[in-house]
Amino acid sequence: MTAALDGLPAFDGLRARHWHTELREDGVLVLSFDREGSPVNTFAQEVLIELDSLLERLALDPPKGLVLRSAKASGFIAGADIKEFQTFDEKGTVGDAIRRGQQVFQRLAELPCPTVAAIHGFCMGGGTEISLACRYRVASTDPSTRIGLPEVKLGIYPGWGGSVRLPRLVGAPAAFDMMLTGRSLSGSAARAIGLVDKTAEPAVLVDTAAALALRGAERPFKQRFTAWASNTWLARKILAPMLVKQVARKAKKDHYPAPYALISTWERASGGVQALLAAERKSVVKLSGTPTARNLIRVFFLQERLKGQGGKDHKIKHVHVVGAGVMGGDIAAWSAYKGFEVTLSDREQRFIDGALERAQALFAKKVKDEAKRPAVAARLKGDLAGDGVKDADLVIEAIIEKPEAKRELYDAVEPQLKPDALLTTNTSSIPLDELREHIRRPAQFAGLHYFNPVALMPLVEIIRHDRMAPETEQRLAAFCRALDKLPVPVAGTPGFLVNRVLFPYMLEAGTAFAEGIPGAAIDKAAVKFGMPMGPIELIDTVGLDVAAGVGAELAPFLGLTVPAALAGVEPGKRGKKDGQGLYKWENGRAQKPELAKDYKAPADLEDRLILPMVNEAVACLHDGVVADGDLLDAGVIFGTGFAPFRGGPIQYVRETGVDNVLTRLKQLQARYGERFAPRPGWDSPALRP
Repeated sequence: MTAALDGLPAFDGLRARHWHTELREDGVLVLSFDREGSPVNTFAQEVLIELDSLLERLALDPPKGLVLRSAKASGFIAGADIKEFQTFDEKGTVGDAIRRGQQVFQRLAELPCPTVAAIHGFCMGGGTEISLACRYRVASTDPSTRIGLPEVKLGIYPGWGGSVRLPRLVGAPAAFDMMLTGRSLSGSAARAIGLVDKTAEPAVLVDTAAALALRGAERPFKQRFTAWASNTWLARKILAPMLVKQVARKAKKDHYPAPYALISTWERASGGVQALLAAERKSVVKLSGTPTARNLIRVFFLQERLKGQGGKDHKIKHVHVVGAGVMGGDIAAWSAYKGFEVTLSDREQRFIDGALERAQALFAKKVKDEAKRPAVAARLKGDLAGDGVKDADLVIEAIIEKPEAKRELYDAVEPQLKPDALLTTNTSSIPLDELREHIRRPAQFAGLHYFNPVALMPLVEIIRHDRMAPETEQRLAAFCRALDKLPVPVAGTPGFLVNRVLFPYMLEAGTAFAEGIPGAAIDKAAVKFGMPMGPIELIDTVGLDVAAGVGAELAPFLGLTVPAALAGVEPGKRGKKDGQGLYKWENGRAQKPELAKDYKAPADLEDRLILPMVNEAVACLHDGVVADGDLLDAGVIFGTGFAPFRGGPIQYVRETGVDNVLTRLKQLQARYGERFAPRPGWDSPALRP
């Protein structure tokens, strides 16, 4: 790429480290992105530098058209190299990195020939931004094609010109719907809003893109008018406050500043392209240095770590679930939806029938193509007699939380299992040492603890015990990934990880409630900290009966006393499922009594709720419930919804300071009793930054 440019044919067949070219007979140059040494395309700085050099020379002697495509079968472009972005943050050079991306993409936008992005597979972040810098876009009709700008999930927003170009291409409403949510679109949905100009079958994608480069396309008048009208000075002044209100319903500015900064920068936009890019760059650089962005990027890597466990070889085709209650039935339905053959048994047909009805509702929601639903539904079969056990590669027990009932079931099931079949339990709190004593093949026995609702909660705990084989854990982790779940291996002690950390939080909320602090005030304090739902509402959602069962198992282990509000359950008052619990429920929503206008919650209420959870997280790390602090944070974030922008309970301690948190715990201990006494583990080096 350092040789002099003697004419366009010099680009034909050029193979640089990351970019390859091919000149078609029609005069269109196909530029293929193939990042060296990486299974997916991401934008590192060296990739951008190489592209910049190539574009600079193309500008001198342009082809008839340029088609940008991916040479990788895995997808188009995943976005920026996030690991590299982290190092720039540490060095204080984020601004330089963003400026380079903006300049390269602007050089592409200014090429004196038609440019077309040919998008197949995932197209995220910087991938979408480079496509926006092209004159046209063509998307593959393949279901794998998804186009999105998920930067808001990392605490920033599109900074390589995306926030400037997208509103002016598709109109502000559609653009902000994408950027504020991080939602991705299929090729057809992207075409509907004007983000792409055409869709095509994968086999003819490049040909379609080349034809578009040569012939051009006229955008519908309605799209052009919406794009213009929604970006005028007046429209920005009207729309911006509406967008802020929309965001405020879901995220607080001090927790998640990126959406607010995005709206504000767009509202104040003025001047030419370079001025707009400069405003975008300044805003994104400022956001990148916030604790929110750093923690959300950390959470991204925690998620990638969980995804990377187990590989793909699970050797599981047939799943048999015993217990057609809410958990068992939903586990069976989700497994069928994800492609496994599933049989579901219970002691009575009526329970199976109810689970199958719920499964149909899931399939109707998830499988958009009605023609494909019968095949999905056919993978899930009711099995009153339990005949599916003998053909199963994996058996999941999801019956009542009583050790003796589970042992009796294992005695009946295990003799029927295939030699390599795995037997698992979905117990939420019973130590596996209590269950594996009578198991004939303990090496192939484990816990597989899902969370309710199964379709929404991403985490699955793989529960270990001292006689479980490593291959069992590997197969179960691979199975979880096939289900699009995040597996975290944990020790088989009472409550495992998530329930053990969550229980003191719920227990203290119940105690505060019993003292007369209004449920709405308790929930408000937790949400203010960043929890997705208050603990009183959570108790009702989980079910007072379930909370009581977990409490009976965990309270003695943790040395805690269960308040009356959580110790017993009145008939018909189990919470959300009965329409009455600590709150009254209507149409699936808690009816929280209004707080008096002059009501002031106790100043230490937030600490009373959050610090017991943090305290127990430290104890879990000390006890080796998980391998390290990162896995603990990942499990608690994805299993409880612990404020992601805070990075997890261990990260919260590191950022807040061990001494600071300990001082506040000891103040609560002096005020309320020994349940706030610091648990073992506060001297761990893992708690220091």
